[in-house]
Amino acid sequence: MLERYLRPFEPGRGLQEQLRENLLNALLDGAQLPTEPMPSSRELSKLLKVSRNTVVLVYEQLVQDGFLTPASRRGYFINEAFVRQQLRMRIKPVPDSLFEGVPLSLDWGTRLRQRPSTQQVIVKPQNWREFRFPFIYGQVEYDEMTAARWRNCNRLATLRAHMSRWVDDQVTLDDPLLVEQIIQRILPRRAIQATPSQVLVTVGTQNSLYLLGQLLGHGGMVMGMENPGYVDARSIFSLAGCQLKPLRVDSQGLVPGPQLDDCDVVFCTPSHQSPTGTTMPVYRRMELLERARSQDLVIIEDDYDTEHNDLGGNHPALKSFDNGGRVIYLGSLTKNLLPGVRLGFVVADPPLIAELRALRRFMYRHPPLNNQRAMALFLSMGYGDDHARRNREVLARKWRTITAAVQQHMPDCRFSGTSGGSSLWMQAPSGTDTWMLQRLAARRGVLIEPGDIHFFGADRPSEYFRLGFGAIAEAQIEPGIALLGQVFRDMPR
Repeated sequence: MLERYLRPFEPGRGLQEQLRENLLNALLDGAQLPTEPMPSSRELSKLLKVSRNTVVLVYEQLVQDGFLTPASRRGYFINEAFVRQQLRMRIKPVPDSLFEGVPLSLDWGTRLRQRPSTQQVIVKPQNWREFRFPFIYGQVEYDEMTAARWRNCNRLATLRAHMSRWVDDQVTLDDPLLVEQIIQRILPRRAIQATPSQVLVTVGTQNSLYLLGQLLGHGGMVMGMENPGYVDARSIFSLAGCQLKPLRVDSQGLVPGPQLDDCDVVFCTPSHQSPTGTTMPVYRRMELLERARSQDLVIIEDDYDTEHNDLGGNHPALKSFDNGGRVIYLGSLTKNLLPGVRLGFVVADPPLIAELRALRRFMYRHPPLNNQRAMALFLSMGYGDDHARRNREVLARKWRTITAAVQQHMPDCRFSGTSGGSSLWMQAPSGTDTWMLQRLAARRGVLIEPGDIHFFGADRPSEYFRLGFGAIAEAQIEPGIALLGQVFRDMPR
């Protein structure tokens, strides 16, 4: 009976970890009789095709943790008292017979004030790494050096000196070392000066936007959104009850001017406009700020994909020009590093940060402090600076490679993303069905993202798509674009 719990080992996970997990499940499910010894280490290692030492180490761990008891010359037996105690802690489900004639579920549709599931979202396949050519945006190529350094910082964070800072519930406070590193290491790259009272740590930019939507949004507020623009920001402010107004974007990003006249708040992405990748020049940033002052606007600046410009120097963030507190700056600590870690921050006037902090307290108090401390150590040891430098170099090479490949293999398509970043915004000839292109390309192992979802309204152009190159190996870019070009030429028109 024990054998059915011994599942095949998953690649990428430790053998001891998986064997312990499988054996523990078996013990707690009663698969092993207390009177029968566990399979010998020799027998189990032969059955699982792992070293005998691996089995012995797992058995010894289970002994130390009280699940097994060693018996001289007889092997290992279940510690029946301990396992029985564990089983007593499990509560059996209530029999269905007690609820005969009672409706099985509520009609939630009549009770929900909002339906977030009806908002359009970008859907990316979970198995994107299985594609030969994943031109997907928002993911990163695996970096062993960064991964090893992150593991080391997590290890250091568990040492007593650091652990004392994150074991306790800090309620509303953030890790002071991380806030210090944001102020000293991250913000100067964007020419921003701030004090601790102006910084709030969040679980990513989307969370920052949600907090702002809940705090600032209301039914009468006109929210100016770039069109095309960041889909999730549009959904977040829509759910907050804001009246959304599409704002025109050109080859230099958001266009300041009369279209902002009736806006209360404007959301923009000056560094690399989402999704077109264009960078807003300094003169336009100044024009946008001047209009904000004259019209009493608030600007939310999402600085994701901070400028990696290969055709000129980077521009200071919009926030760096703001001396009136009108710009709310959103940054990510992990999107170009380890997207799954989910750490970001907001820089704004102290009164707004204080209210955001109070609101965050009612949601999740603070982001996990162990992750905050690990990130603080990562930055303080210079790993963040080194990763940013290497990432810029890699993305610059990839950008040159993909732009040359697109010009060669897809000459009928135009692209923007003029000076770097991690994606190209592609425009095929008018009338092209990029959803069909996506389906046909996916069958050949090429993953792309149709772009119609980034536009407002029902009548959206169908000829746009995005090619992310952050997650694909440089050597795969040219053959991937060549194959995509072939699929494009073979498409039925």
